Amino acid sequence: MSGKYQNKYRIASARLSSWDYCSNVGYFITICTANREHYFGQIINGIIQLSEQGSMADHCWSQIPNHFSFAVLGEWVIMPNHIHGIIVINKPRNDNDLPGVETGHALSLQTSDDSQPQKPHPRFRNPGKNSISSMVGSFKSAVTKYCNENKLPFGWQTRFHDHIIRDNDEFERIKHYIINNPASWEKDKLFK
Repeated sequence: MSGKYQNKYRIASARLSSWDYCSNVGYFITICTANREHYFGQIINGIIQLSEQGSMADHCWSQIPNHFSFAVLGEWVIMPNHIHGIIVINKPRNDNDLPGVETGHALSLQTSDDSQPQKPHPRFRNPGKNSISSMVGSFKSAVTKYCNENKLPFGWQTRFHDHIIRDNDEFERIKHYIINNPASWEKDKLFK
């Protein structure tokens, strides 16, 4: 249901309102390109052949733990018009932890010139910024920045889909879905 905010219509958040998206759990993430354009490459014989944009998306996804020390990556796959990936938040908890809030703007995932991870920006030290939304926002920003700087055609769908992984059986099912996604591309609901 959409409502008005500052006299403009807004679509309600797709996030589960009762859930703290900073919680230590696994998340199955799907992020689509704008209009589901095939910016990331093509599937040939069940194997993804990455474009330059797809290679950068793969690289930036792999760098998420270098910018969010509590993030552990599970399986992921870059598809022609979307990415599926598992991110597990695994940070120590203490009595001083604050509830999380989503960020409207995220910082770049780029590393320093010597390819060593940069120290987290002070904004990242705020536990409210350490949510799935801030990780996805940082990832999307880094890929977009690279494509813009290299004059590569590219765009993201505005939102992303998340699924909270509830147990190990579900984790295993999602993992196998991700691994087998390129081989079953023509049956994929995101196939276009």
